[in-house]
Amino acid sequence: MRKLLLTTTALALACSAAAPALADFKARNIRVSNGINADHPVGNGIKAMQACLDEKSGGKMKITAFWGGALGGDLQATQALRSGVQEAVVTSSSPLVGIVPALGVFDLPFLFSNPQEAYKVLDGKFGDMMNQKLEAAGLVNLAYWENGFRNLSNSVRPVTKWEDFSGMKVRVMQNNIFLDTFQNLGANATPMAFGEVFSALETKAIDAQENPYVTIDTSKFFEVQKYVTETNHAYTPFLLLFSKAIFNTYAPEEQAALRDCAVVGRDVERQVIGDLNKTSLEKIKAAGLQVNTLSPEEQQRIREKSMVVYEKHKAEIGPDVVDGILAELKQVRAK
Repeated sequence: MRKLLLTTTALALACSAAAPALADFKARNIRVSNGINADHPVGNGIKAMQACLDEKSGGKMKITAFWGGALGGDLQATQALRSGVQEAVVTSSSPLVGIVPALGVFDLPFLFSNPQEAYKVLDGKFGDMMNQKLEAAGLVNLAYWENGFRNLSNSVRPVTKWEDFSGMKVRVMQNNIFLDTFQNLGANATPMAFGEVFSALETKAIDAQENPYVTIDTSKFFEVQKYVTETNHAYTPFLLLFSKAIFNTYAPEEQAALRDCAVVGRDVERQVIGDLNKTSLEKIKAAGLQVNTLSPEEQQRIREKSMVVYEKHKAEIGPDVVDGILAELKQVRAK
C-alpha cells in the first residue's frame, strides 16, 4: 500500500511538473509555403515534423502546407516572413541571395564532394554562422533540409575530365555563379527557362543541361540525352525558415519544439530524397544512358581550377563566409 502511494505521488508530481510546459503550448496554425509539389520528399519531411509536433504540443501546433507556390514564389513568401504576416517557408537558398548575399556560397562550384560532407558543414558551426546572418534579416532557420546535388547530362560525349566540357552548349539557370562556373569549364553556358529545356535538347539547340537525378528522370531528359555524369558540381540546401517576428511571440517550449521537430523532418526528408535519387538513377540507366562518375582526383582537380570563380564572387558573398566554409571543409576532409 505504501509502495502504491509513493508511486501515485511520484506520478502526480511528474504530471504537475510537465503541466506548466504543456500549458505554454497554444493552438497554432503554422502556414508553410513551398514552391514544390506535395509528392516531393519535402512532403514526407512535413508529415514527420507534424507527427513530432503533435506529440510535443499535445496536438496544439498544426502545420498547414501550401504547395506549388500557392502563396507566391519562394522570394515573395520569404518577404512575407520578414514582414511577420506568414509563419514559414521551405525554400532553396538561391532565390534569397538578394536578401542574404552570404547564401551565394551554396552556389559555388564543386563545393561538397558528397552528402555527408554537406551535412557535417550545414549541421555544424558553419551552419550556425549562416543562421545568425539569416536572423539579422528577420528569418529563423529551423533546419537545413535537402534539395540535393546537380549533375550533368549531355548528347555529345562522356565527361570524365575538365577538358570534356570544352565547347559543350549547357543550359544553366540565370545565376551569375552558374554562368561563370560553366564558362570557366570551357562550356558555352546558356541561360534558359526550365520549360524550354526539353525541346532545346531535342532539337540540338543545346547539348546539355544540369539538374538532380530526380529532375532528369521526371522531366524525361533521358529521352533526348545519351550521357549522364555524376559531377556533383553544385549542392543546394532547402532552408526551413520561420518568421523571426512571429517566432519571438512563441513560448520557449514552442520554439524548442519547432526546432527539434524540424530536425526530425530534416532527417526523414534527406533519407527519402536520397532513396529517390537512387531510384531515378536506375531509371536513367535502364533507359540506356551511359552513366559515369567523376573520379575523386578529377573532382579535386576541377575544384582547384574553379577557385577563380570563388575569388570573383568572394566580395559579394563575404570573405568570412567563403573562407569559413573552405576552412571547415578542410577539417571535415582531414578526419
